[in-house]
Amino acid sequence: MELFQEETGRPRGDETPLAYRMRPRRLSEVYGQEELLGPGKLLRRMIEEDRIRSAIIFGPPGTGKTSLVRIIGEATASFFATLSAVDSNVARVKEVIAGAKNRRANTGGGTLLFVDEFHRFNRAQQEVLLPHIEDGTVSFLGLTTLNPFHALAPALLSRSQLFRFRPLSEETIGRILQAALADRERGLGDRDLTLTGEALEFLAGFAEGDGRRALNPLELAAALASPGPSGKPVIDRETAARAAQEKIIASDRDGDEHYDTISAFIKSVRGGDPDAALYWLARMLKGGQDPRFLARRLVILAAEDIGNADPHSLTLAVSAARALDYIGMPEGQLVLAQAATYLAAAPKSNAAYRGLRLALENIETEPLQPVPAHLKNRPAAGGEKKPAYLYPHDHPGGWVDQAYLAVEKQFYFPTDHGYEAVIGKRLRARKSRNHGERGPGRKK
Repeated sequence: MELFQEETGRPRGDETPLAYRMRPRRLSEVYGQEELLGPGKLLRRMIEEDRIRSAIIFGPPGTGKTSLVRIIGEATASFFATLSAVDSNVARVKEVIAGAKNRRANTGGGTLLFVDEFHRFNRAQQEVLLPHIEDGTVSFLGLTTLNPFHALAPALLSRSQLFRFRPLSEETIGRILQAALADRERGLGDRDLTLTGEALEFLAGFAEGDGRRALNPLELAAALASPGPSGKPVIDRETAARAAQEKIIASDRDGDEHYDTISAFIKSVRGGDPDAALYWLARMLKGGQDPRFLARRLVILAAEDIGNADPHSLTLAVSAARALDYIGMPEGQLVLAQAATYLAAAPKSNAAYRGLRLALENIETEPLQPVPAHLKNRPAAGGEKKPAYLYPHDHPGGWVDQAYLAVEKQFYFPTDHGYEAVIGKRLRARKSRNHGERGPGRKK
């Protein structure tokens, strides 16, 4: 059965969800994505002129991607073949290609191959398609919720036009809700419902750019609606909120949302905003993010962004990671909250991180330094007298002036933030001390 065949013969009544019934049937019924589908825009012209050759449509759920594909399938003069990457293998792809070749040879007709969830195709499956897209055996239309630059083979990307669908605006979702209330054939128009402005605003905001997430609670709210003063059922804000119930936070560990949210979390901690850190932490936990991943990120941040400005931060972050493993979830989220807020409030320094980068760069770009003779762990060659190594603990303060590099270099530049200010002051004092005869390895 083809992807969209299931609609044939299905009842249009209450047995079918409202969001399914209200899918647009033609371009004039599509809401949103005006920058792609507005009059004269490229994607709209390609559909109207039946000129899709190789295109990938990507974006978050509930933004109209699948509905548009249905419209394209109805509008194209080519045979519209469909595959779902979830359950298709290379053999199935080759079968579709063989059918397209026969069709072209026997009737001259073209084939438009639509692949749903295209990101689930592995590279071998993608590469099977590539030569047949190039020679025109099939035109190609791929659909994915992921950023194609993360998921698709570069060779296919370079030959495809990319169209990004954006989350729907609250205004657009409001229009979708109003259309569902007014439509007597497919929507709720025969119920003569009233949707208050507060309820409309709530549902449009609750949906967060996803049209289905607005229509689903609207349908339930219609069943919960109580008669108003006029006797007609009214959906007020309270009814809409009851229908919406608990918000479901989408989480795709390979998608842009994942990377954007963890980036916001780390940058909030680095930037010293514990409130923002808690928000992004809560959002990721609610979305099902692995708490151990978050704990590891905090350990890295403690070393990279706080460092010696607060040496206790790394200890606390490691302890939090261990405590999380020890007690598990949901109590482990309290440990993550403590660590995130402490690290956000801590003084910051990336001097150790920058110092390591400088040292690595020096090793890559300059001749390697020999180990100074007085630091070597073996006797001098040929019976030569080895310079004396000065044991720091035999000297006042546990420090003595001697060289540890053949050529002096500075990689670590302490800041004046937090405890690192104390470290910087100590190092500057050592450099300024005069011991008369300079220690081993020091240039006179």
